[in-house]
Amino acid sequence: MSSKSVYVVSLGCPKNRVDSEVMLGDAGAAGHRIVSEPGEADVIVVNTCGFIESAKEESIETILEMAGHKGEGRCEELVVTGCLSQRYPEELAKEIPEIDHMFGSGDFREVIKVLNHKGARKELPILGVSETPAYIYDHNTPRVITGYRHTAYVKIAEGCDRPCAFCIIPKLRGPQRSRTIASVVKEVQDLCAAGTREINLIAQDLTRYGVDLSDKPTLAQLLAALEGIDGLHWVRLHYTYPSAFTDELIDVIANSSVVAKYIDVPLQHIDEKMLKKMRRGHSARITYELLERLRSRIDDVVLRSTFIVGHPGEDDESFAKLCEFITEAKLDHVGAFPFSTEEGTTAAMLPHRVPDEVKLERQAELMELQRQVSRAKNEARVGHSLEVLVEGISDESEYLMQGRWYGQAPEIDGSVYLSNCEAQIGDLVQATVTDGSDYDLAAEVVAGPAQ
Repeated sequence: MSSKSVYVVSLGCPKNRVDSEVMLGDAGAAGHRIVSEPGEADVIVVNTCGFIESAKEESIETILEMAGHKGEGRCEELVVTGCLSQRYPEELAKEIPEIDHMFGSGDFREVIKVLNHKGARKELPILGVSETPAYIYDHNTPRVITGYRHTAYVKIAEGCDRPCAFCIIPKLRGPQRSRTIASVVKEVQDLCAAGTREINLIAQDLTRYGVDLSDKPTLAQLLAALEGIDGLHWVRLHYTYPSAFTDELIDVIANSSVVAKYIDVPLQHIDEKMLKKMRRGHSARITYELLERLRSRIDDVVLRSTFIVGHPGEDDESFAKLCEFITEAKLDHVGAFPFSTEEGTTAAMLPHRVPDEVKLERQAELMELQRQVSRAKNEARVGHSLEVLVEGISDESEYLMQGRWYGQAPEIDGSVYLSNCEAQIGDLVQATVTDGSDYDLAAEVVAGPAQ
């Protein structure tokens, strides 16, 4: 078999990023060459996102951009995989004839057949999209971590069984399927042995981890099993569901030496009427009680959430309740997204639409309220000492380094800008906060790096 060069573009969420890293792992294990520029690739793979309209547009633009390399560069085959090809395989094949092969969100490992194949394109199927995705990788799956080694994502489950009105993910990713505790532990051990300090646990719904397995392991049991792994410093929880927090889980987070006191819990709304329309399966009371439980039992917990504005049925009163909640709840990090009408979802058929311009106005208003909350929280941290994971030279100044404390997740939250820092990427240093802005902190290193 002759070696081919492959370039992978990964779009969308960290879950997609893990899938892309598995594709790169397959390619490397089979003797193919991974390149960093599309112009150097024999085969280009675009791993798409199809979650909301803006993501679909970005995916299509990227496919068209990569298709240009078939005529201008050395690219011989263009492969499209992921959520967009899962959702619209025939339409993409018809509208973008430059695509040679298409695989769904659970079929991405078929890309290796394209790389290994010799001969005419017609001997391979154009479409390889399973109707119901069923794949989940494990600790034995080859994987190439992209970016620096100090932080990595680990997918503990795939798919989702929840019926949220606005969400197309269950149709794109299939039903929930969890990995075993032993498989996750082995992957984390291997990552940490190779230099990873921070593990970000991801799934569509982290708190339902294990419900589909015969022995019904829980997220709390998984976290307990990760305790004490050599080299592991932070375990971070993403995408936890508000109604599924058990006392056992809260206790494990509160008492763990490695689980970061940082919880990402997408709330989406606070108004009772909207929660019902969104089919979230919990009440505003559950949300308020959860915040109280987390803050009273986990010292210095940092909370992130996301909200949807402009969902069908959201009137001025509903939005006002959401704004009041943002002001009063004082969450550490918030993302607000305008509702996107997605074909095939319950919300797409609901009446009482909110005009696009109103959605954008509400998004801006909510984020301005959160900016004020965020800035006040960051200013209150001035003078405090933080442990910071160093991530490299600052994007603000070559004379500064930048990193994150446990209250900042990679890629979605702010940064800590470090002066007097001579540490290396992946080191942990102790720093005193000297200034706080809307989303970032400035700090002076006083000790480090820690071993």
